Order: sequence, then structure tokens, then C-alpha cells
Amino acid sequence: MTPLIEIRNLVAGYGPQQVLSHVNLSIYPNDFLGIVGPNGGGKTTLLKCILGLLKPHEGEIVFRSAEGDTEGRAALRLGYLPQYSHIDKKFPITVWDTIRCGLIAETRLLARWSHEEQERVREVITRMGLQGLEQRPIGALSGGELQRVLLGRAVVSNPEVLVLDEPGTYIDQRTEARLYELLDELNGRCAIVMVSHDTDSLLRHARSLAVVDRELTYYATTAGITSAANLDTFRMHS
Repeated sequence: MTPLIEIRNLVAGYGPQQVLSHVNLSIYPNDFLGIVGPNGGGKTTLLKCILGLLKPHEGEIVFRSAEGDTEGRAALRLGYLPQYSHIDKKFPITVWDTIRCGLIAETRLLARWSHEEQERVREVITRMGLQGLEQRPIGALSGGELQRVLLGRAVVSNPEVLVLDEPGTYIDQRTEARLYELLDELNGRCAIVMVSHDTDSLLRHARSLAVVDRELTYYATTAGITSAANLDTFRMHS
């Protein structure tokens, strides 16, 4: 199977500070890759490189469409759910308009929103269980509702790869359980790359795992981790 994203000998950091050292990783269609590691180990730096927010010092990242016939970042649709703490809840925008923002890259400047785009927003609102909240300001939402709105914004463009940075932070266990239900459903349509400190949830839901601590250790499946001895070792390094 051809990977959607192939990271080769990636070295990255900020100025003279090197955070990632010779990282190699492949992300395949319909994968659910969980990424764990200590604070400062490079998890967010890796996501920034994938998203094009940070230029690597060395190495390369190859992007391919699901059909595998075109390459380049523009060939692959990426959806992104940032950390909850990075969202300005005072910004005066409604649920509907927040989700619709996920389609801006597909819409020509000053063009009117098409009927198809409106239907896609409506479909995502239903899938996220947000009916009746369309015109509510995001600042009036609960933590779980806002998380579903942000997830809706990330998936309304039908991404081939969905990137999530600590989506379980600041939400309760019930809301987190609902989030993973949505992710399991979405995983049938796209690959998921998720950074989280919650190793137990990742072991239940992820198909593959990576520990990032300057370098990267990759586990193709979770099966080899779940024995007691291996699990303790995995948690110690994550």
C-alpha cells in the first residue's frame, strides 16, 4: 500500500535548537496513528512539519493523493483540529460559520457559497450532533460542544488525513467517549493522526503508535504493546 504521507530523515527545530532528529514515518490510508511522548519531546513540532507550519532543517515529507498518482502537499486534503486552549472563545462567530470556515480553501475569493457547500455544512452539523445550535456563538458552548464544532470544521472538507493535537484536553470522560466514537466513524473515511497524553485510549482505538522523544519509535500495531511488561515500558517512554 502506498503511504499518503512519507517522512524521510526529518530533522526539525526552532533556530539553532534541534527538537527532532532523523525521524522516519509513513502514514497510510485509513490508518489511525496515535502519537505520544514526553513534554518537549517533539510531538507538536512533528505536527507543524506535517501541516506546513514549520520548515524542516533537513529531510523531506512526501504527500500523495489517495489515488497515488499525484504528489505534493496540495495533492492531499488535510484537516486539522488544534489544541482546545488555542481557540479564542470570545471571537464573535457562530457554530454554522465556524464549520463553514473549513471550506474556505475550496471557495473562490468573494464567491457565494454554493448549495452543495451549504449541504455539506448541514450534514456535518447533523453528524456531530449539533442540530439546533447552528446560530449559537461559540463562546456560549460547553467544552464538549465546542470540541465537536472544531472537529466539524476539520472534517467538512472531506480530508484524506485528519490531524488532531490533544483533542481530549479540557473535556470530561463522557464527552471524550463521544469524541472517540466520532473518530472511529471518521476513520472509515480518512486516516487519523492524533497526539495525546491518554495512552490507554490510544491503545484501545489507534491502529498504530509512535513514541516521539527527539527520535521516533514506531509500532505498526498495538498488539505487541498490550502485554503487561511491554505496556509498562511503553508508558514509561510516553
